[in-house]
Amino acid sequence: MPDAACVLLASDHVEGSVHVLTVPDGTVTARLTGRHLSEHAGFLALPGGRVACVDDRRGELLVLDPFDDALVERAVPVAVPAEHLACDPSGRLLAVTTGLGRNTEPWSDLLTVVDLATGEAARVRTRVGEPGVTVLGGDDPLVVLRHREPGALAVHRFADLLAAAPGCPPVTPHAVLPLPDDGHGDAQAPASREVFAATGEGVHRARRDGDGLVAGTVIPWGSSARGWYLRLDTRRRALWSTLRGGAPDPLRWPEWTNEAWLHDLVTGRTRRTGLGPGLVFRLALARDHTAFTRVHPDGDELVLLGTDDTVRRVPLPAMDGAPRRGGTPWEGVQRRAVAASPDSDWVAVTRGGHGEVHLVHAGTGEEAARLRPGTPLHHGGHLALRTREDGADGDPVGR
Repeated sequence: MPDAACVLLASDHVEGSVHVLTVPDGTVTARLTGRHLSEHAGFLALPGGRVACVDDRRGELLVLDPFDDALVERAVPVAVPAEHLACDPSGRLLAVTTGLGRNTEPWSDLLTVVDLATGEAARVRTRVGEPGVTVLGGDDPLVVLRHREPGALAVHRFADLLAAAPGCPPVTPHAVLPLPDDGHGDAQAPASREVFAATGEGVHRARRDGDGLVAGTVIPWGSSARGWYLRLDTRRRALWSTLRGGAPDPLRWPEWTNEAWLHDLVTGRTRRTGLGPGLVFRLALARDHTAFTRVHPDGDELVLLGTDDTVRRVPLPAMDGAPRRGGTPWEGVQRRAVAASPDSDWVAVTRGGHGEVHLVHAGTGEEAARLRPGTPLHHGGHLALRTREDGADGDPVGR
């Protein structure tokens, strides 16, 4: 079956540009300049092939339609630096939390909520930190903030936040559910009205009950390692993460162990697959595969896990300025971004600093094209791959 019309959004958050390319031929159909998108908040899939993202320099939430020549559908002022971005299952109600930005300690307590249907927006003060966020839908939508130190899931009524007075007033949670202090990673399953938070001891789950949350059974990692990232699989009711193990010292990152972690929310079964040593973080969901990039001084690769349990490893050309032994994998180095669409077999992987995107067919593992958006893609940039009706918006958390 041929792929539906597929487009790739490529953001260079350092240079300040966004390019839209057709897949697989790589034609640039639209571009934005002077736009420094938050790589951490990422792209949020919205219905109709659209995406939301945050311009950290201008302080704007952008709604982009990559299938429309105008590209920018809406721009709404929000508090920055953006840390996390999420919407309710309808894609209408959005929330943006703030984080460190280029600071060493958390300093901002601002939260912005936006109603895309009316254009209304409000900013409130919550708690200093780097909170994760989910937005539960229904007749009375809820904003759930995942805080650390002390850990908690803080529940706010969306309507109350949107009706807040000017001047960024402080708000008190409607309800609070305790969490461990080391939470990092958030997901929502709209069908069951559940939220999930990754912690050292496992994935904490909570279900909406009226205007609050009821804690569920913790899902164990089943490993001495832990996940720092959660993602809902929109192709089935499942959660994905990458488990990182080994010494926490970032200078020893080439020794870190990595496992793909899949938990089926229907059967309760968990499967782990070894990915190899080095740096693995975000993942992408294609039609029949889940894609991971692994960075290591001995060679980088794209790892494709098939729904039939097959594992295919695709070598990737080295990057100038890649993380090296004796240094950290985070600061002043090039990285890779990965993107896919659940309605496509294409997987896109950046070669940070080189301005190249490897386009790989997940079914064969072959590189079909090497796209050049026209920007260096510093630090790996950030990508989103969409078709008009791929169902990616079933995951209402920015990636």
